[in-house]
Amino acid sequence: MWFPSYVATFVERDVRQLLAVRDLNCFQRFIRLCATRSGQLLNLSSLASDCGISHVTAREWITVLEASYLVLRLPPYYRNLGKRLVKTPKLYFLDVALAAWLLGIRDHDSISIHAQRGALFETLVVSEFVKRRFHAAQPADLSFWRDNAGLEVDLLFESGAALRAIECKSGSTFASDWLSGLKRWQALGSESAEPPWIIYGGAESFERQGARVLAWRDMAAAQGSLLGCQ
Repeated sequence: MWFPSYVATFVERDVRQLLAVRDLNCFQRFIRLCATRSGQLLNLSSLASDCGISHVTAREWITVLEASYLVLRLPPYYRNLGKRLVKTPKLYFLDVALAAWLLGIRDHDSISIHAQRGALFETLVVSEFVKRRFHAAQPADLSFWRDNAGLEVDLLFESGAALRAIECKSGSTFASDWLSGLKRWQALGSESAEPPWIIYGGAESFERQGARVLAWRDMAAAQGSLLGCQ
């Protein structure tokens, strides 16, 4: 009941002050299309085409959503900072409940079988890391990694002098193939000396094959111990 009013207020009041949006329905459609892409590489050309707007307009609208703290563009990890700034980022909503509502999810049972369940879980994890770091008065400084074969590490962040790699899995039962991207990352001889984490949808936390497997409910406490806050 709350989200329709929130979206209407944001679009009809705030956006009109920031952009000369003539077609509010088009902008609402743009926001919904962004929700379908949360957790994916941001292809502005495809997004613009699906919405029926220009690439320039799509870029301006994404910038407004990011400035309004509705979405985050997560950069890929490269040792060269310049490459991080120009390579394709991933798009995430910072409020996973809003993303779910925009996807038409209205109850708990629907999310368990929804095609976007995995992407929403990843969105939850990434957004919580962003918010936790902001609350600790630290910059986000988060990134992801992907190789040419499509193997990926969902999240990377600095842990002391090293990088810690994190994989997000919505499943409630550990599977050995969850480690594929993490093993590839470690095999490249990266700076990630810290044991990797897997944050999953289960209820118990444990160690497995050199990785710390964290139940999603334990995520906040684990972050707090690293940041030195409760």
